[in-house]
Amino acid sequence: MTRTKKAIHTVLFHVIVCAIGIVMIYPLIWMFFSSFKESSLVLSTVEQLFPSTWRFDNYVKGWSGFGGTTFTVFFKNSIVVTSLSVVGNVIASAMAAYAFSRVRFRGRGILFLFMMVTMMVPSQVLVVPQYIIFNKLNWVDTFLPLVIPEWGGRAFFIFLIMQFIAGIPKELDEAAEIDGCGRIRLFLNIMLPLIKPALATSAIFAFYWKWDDFMGSLLYLNAPENYTVSIALKLFCDPTSVSDYGAMFAMCVLSLLPVIVLFLFTQKYIVEGISMSGLKS
Repeated sequence: MTRTKKAIHTVLFHVIVCAIGIVMIYPLIWMFFSSFKESSLVLSTVEQLFPSTWRFDNYVKGWSGFGGTTFTVFFKNSIVVTSLSVVGNVIASAMAAYAFSRVRFRGRGILFLFMMVTMMVPSQVLVVPQYIIFNKLNWVDTFLPLVIPEWGGRAFFIFLIMQFIAGIPKELDEAAEIDGCGRIRLFLNIMLPLIKPALATSAIFAFYWKWDDFMGSLLYLNAPENYTVSIALKLFCDPTSVSDYGAMFAMCVLSLLPVIVLFLFTQKYIVEGISMSGLKS
């Protein structure tokens, strides 16, 4: 009877989890099949999952873009902005986290407090002053306002990496210093290899957030040749004329591919980094 109950519980558990999973992933499934529908039928046949007529040319029309600019340019812009932002974010956050965790200096406590306070400030509060500053620097309609601030690090990533460093014994630092290892060499040769899971987790989240960033691109990019994917997708939907929903959903599917592929191949690093396990035996 005990084995039977366990088997029933296992079956029920998997059935419930699968049902919840299907409910959560259904919008993506609907979007995928809608990318093959006639544009005029996408919203009028919401209850119909499969298209009556498969329109593969939605992907061709979507990729051709608009205004003489194809989605090749939009994807290239998103890749450039996201890559530079992720690299700068991870490097700056790792250096700041190491300094707060291992280096004792005057004003460390107050600086850490200020950093944590920035996590509580809504991003909308900073929109106007940031735009004024970047406009005075003539950075508007360039990638600089989207990339340069990321090279200052993010408080969330700094705190995440700090918690991971906290699990690493300080005896390693002391042994390295006895052997004549300086701060820079200790950070590069000893600390960085040990905090790879936290760095990978930070890089993954930074990629997600920057790839999906709409507000920043909307504020600072004016020329179509500078648009990122998030802005280009919005331009398919025009409330004053005809919206090409078929092409829009087709490009939405393609824009999600990098995110899905990245998650499938790096989900173990997300778990390792967030678990903050430090050294493993």
